[in-house]
Amino acid sequence: MTAPVRRRDRFRNRAELLDYLLEVTSATSETLELDKLLGSVARSITRAIPAQLFAILLYSERRQGLRIRYSIGHRQELIDRLLIPLGDGVTGRAAATREPVLVRDVRQEPGYLNALDAVRCEMAIPMIARDKLVGVIDFQSTTVGDYSQDDVSLMRLIASRIAGALDNARMHRRMDAQHRTLRTLTKISQGFSSILDVDELLRRVAESVRGLVDYDSFTIYLLDEVKQVLRNRFTLRSEPGDGLEEIAISLGVTGSAARLRKPMRVEDTLADPRYIESHPNIRSEVAVPLLLRDRVIGVMDLESSRLNHYSIDHMRSLALLGPQIASAIENARLYEEIAERERRMERDLQAARKLQSLLLPSEAPEIARLEISVRLQPAREISGDLFDFFEYENDQAAIVFGDSSGKGAAAALYAALVGGLLRSLGRRPRPPGQLLRALNNNLTERRAEAQYVTLLAMFWDAPSRKLTIANAGGLPPIICRGDQLLDLEAEGVPVGLLEKREYDELEAQLLPGDLIVLTSDGILDALNPEGLEYGRDRLAKAIRASGPGSPQEVAAAIHRDVEAFRGDAAQFDDQTILVMRVT
Repeated sequence: MTAPVRRRDRFRNRAELLDYLLEVTSATSETLELDKLLGSVARSITRAIPAQLFAILLYSERRQGLRIRYSIGHRQELIDRLLIPLGDGVTGRAAATREPVLVRDVRQEPGYLNALDAVRCEMAIPMIARDKLVGVIDFQSTTVGDYSQDDVSLMRLIASRIAGALDNARMHRRMDAQHRTLRTLTKISQGFSSILDVDELLRRVAESVRGLVDYDSFTIYLLDEVKQVLRNRFTLRSEPGDGLEEIAISLGVTGSAARLRKPMRVEDTLADPRYIESHPNIRSEVAVPLLLRDRVIGVMDLESSRLNHYSIDHMRSLALLGPQIASAIENARLYEEIAERERRMERDLQAARKLQSLLLPSEAPEIARLEISVRLQPAREISGDLFDFFEYENDQAAIVFGDSSGKGAAAALYAALVGGLLRSLGRRPRPPGQLLRALNNNLTERRAEAQYVTLLAMFWDAPSRKLTIANAGGLPPIICRGDQLLDLEAEGVPVGLLEKREYDELEAQLLPGDLIVLTSDGILDALNPEGLEYGRDRLAKAIRASGPGSPQEVAAAIHRDVEAFRGDAAQFDDQTILVMRVT
């Protein structure tokens, strides 16, 4: 039998591993459609770790178990009926413990759930997002010991990236279903479900109901589930008065409607012991529970000064409107909550942006024999790109330029952590390889799951015009000498990814007039409306076209060229340009 292919054989060098990680990251961000996302992710995963049986199982809180949502090799009848409770089998144990489970020989595993008699080895990796269980990635092989701890480590890293994307896709699906429901309700309820301001919605509901059933008092009570009381949310009366502020669910006609989940009609309030007087001269009442997916969210209550004013037909018509009104209210409340969260998030992002502006150098420093310009354009409010300068005696300086993995707040926070460590480590001059090694040791001691930084570290000696470079997965600089472009091939593993890494150094002897250009991957990976990447060749043309301009002019020219290439396409990654000219 052919020996199983191990992960160390699948990735011949660290660059290939990094490319694979970037491939998975790209697969998780290309769509919010759950089925397409599952297929794309599965193709990336199984390319690295083959399996005779493969499944992505998602956790259902309602059913309290795992269901297969994507599979290779599993029987359809098993997929249709299988529900794995937490703790059952290898996948259930991984879900319950939130830790990977590797069983080298399932014949020795008492809790193994047999999906195929020929299976011998199984590996289950839990997916966790925002501290909640999303699901499990499951591999099964017919070869004993086919999976190793290296595979577990790789898949654990991948699972942390996949989990957030799957959780977002499921949330997108739920929101999409809500939007479809909202469109249907708009037709059924004659438009008031499209109103997302609660007060305006309830006013429109009251007006619409009056066109159907006349009343002297109209009130919407919303249920406080914790205190089990109905709170007055809106009242419209033909005479002045606000009505009751709250009613216990155990009392009154409205309490009965909520408690029994069915409409209540009172022909004569004086003859009904349940009636609680809210206004004088009221003689008849009808109360309709507002049900949303079999859950009471409130009660719609109508009162009239006329005896036996409400008929059974009135009550039935109002009962038909009840679920639509409930859905409209819930959607409006949800919208208000989301809008408030977005406002808070926007305030937080603005504050984070101001703080980040303090952490990054506000302007390029004056370094001996170097003229410098930096240009940063975040894809969002805050950026995961980082750069810094450290000046030493004897006209020497260190320059760092990098990019934190991911996007948004998490990337920016991790970049801030790295920046703080660099300021501590960069206080004294040291070779760039040693700087990267020290930084990597610090980051791996406090490892953040699925976070790392690609970083270029350079040491500048002005008297000799010598630039020493060490690279940790970043884009190497481009050196422009007249019309000639010099590429410096320097490679290395990103910092924070793997422990105890060494970083090679490369020396470049520069001449007066030489131009050094560094860009983040947001420049090279920028897409135009046709989906084509900007790329290194186009960047080289932009650098040549800028001629002998100042670093500020060169940076501006590159930025303009990228913007012209991108056109109407969205900017999906931070874009940073650092240009230095030797004087």
